[in-house]
Amino acid sequence: QVQLVESGGGLVQAGGSLKLSCVASGSIFSINAMGWYRQAPGKERELVARITGGGNTVYVASVKGRFTISRDIAKNTVYLQMNSLKPEDTAVYYCDVQANRGDYWGQGTQVTVSS
Repeated sequence: QVQLVESGGGLVQAGGSLKLSCVASGSIFSINAMGWYRQAPGKERELVARITGGGNTVYVASVKGRFTISRDIAKNTVYLQMNSLKPEDTAVYYCDVQANRGDYWGQGTQVTVSS
């Protein structure tokens, strides 16, 4: 089994920055893609950013140029650096890790951006 623990969420003013972290632990034999999703109240969960095993990255258009996803393979950790935050970035952010041919989700961390 694989466990994910997210951290780094919080309350920030518009224009500010936050860095999310997600650590995967447990019986991990291989990790493929790692990513971040978010879900705002009344909206569907959406992909924010994803990084593949080869290091290729994908971002939703609304965060390009502001957010950066990265990973530390040795630490089984994925990060999301969020800069120039906007009120519309307010959501619960979830970590998603494809490991051991399975798909695992974190518990979510709240990000609130005040105007």
